[in-house]
Amino acid sequence: MANLLDIRRRIKSVKNTQQITKAMKMVSAAKLKRAQDRVVAARPFARKMIEVLSSLASRVSDDFSHPLLDRRGDNRVLVVLITADKGLCGGFNTNLVKAGQVFLRANEGKQVEMMAVGRKGRDAFRRRGANIISEHLGLTGKGQVNYTEAQAVAREVIERFTEDKELDKVFVIYNEFKSVLQQRVVVEQILPISRAEETEQVEGANTNEPQTMVDYVYEQTPTEIFSKLLPRFVESQIFRAMLESVASEQGARMTAMDSASKNAGELIGSLTLNMNRIRQAAITTEIIEVVSGSAAAQ
Repeated sequence: MANLLDIRRRIKSVKNTQQITKAMKMVSAAKLKRAQDRVVAARPFARKMIEVLSSLASRVSDDFSHPLLDRRGDNRVLVVLITADKGLCGGFNTNLVKAGQVFLRANEGKQVEMMAVGRKGRDAFRRRGANIISEHLGLTGKGQVNYTEAQAVAREVIERFTEDKELDKVFVIYNEFKSVLQQRVVVEQILPISRAEETEQVEGANTNEPQTMVDYVYEQTPTEIFSKLLPRFVESQIFRAMLESVASEQGARMTAMDSASKNAGELIGSLTLNMNRIRQAAITTEIIEVVSGSAAAQ
């Protein structure tokens, strides 16, 4: 049986851990509010981009060709995996790694390359021997993402898809923010861009309402329009995915640290009760010894 000194040391250690988890919960709560506001602000823009792009793509002739619209084979695939740079966020990273493994198994036999955004995904698939061609670390760890950072990731993807023509399809895997308690793993194809992009891919699009076809007056040729619009579309999609991932990470960490703080409190209570029982047993033993000695002396 553990002595009182060992139990006191363990209680002190658990209390120190509880202070850390409470502090981490408060920090995540503050970061979550900012990240959630940015996600809510980015979703309407992404939804409108899909609507405009779908409308434009449906009006160009079938013989029109653009590198980001052209369909190719199905053997060369790039997956952009967006994870966290840090742990202590529950099953956030684990669920993404599992989704990445499922994706690799589903595309077994194909040439699959991976671009890791986040240290946890990079480390997990490096141990599994995945073909990681590029890594972007430290983008989501600070609790916010700049558009220029997402733009750098998107430009690398676009360059490999268009200029080098080394890829047939590009997918992105990330956690979509639903609520503080719920995040949904999303596997989404971003390249090549479909000519008939569906608006329900972005949360908030009501497909039950009749869709009004809106035409536009074009001042430039389709080539000029798509050359500027399509890269911006890919950038906005990756930027939105990274914003969703940041908000999901903070929500998952806030929930995990709250559970850890509650578990620490329960453990402290259990240890304190055990310590009091040992103290009571020691006091009772001393009383019995005193009474026994007194009785023997008489």
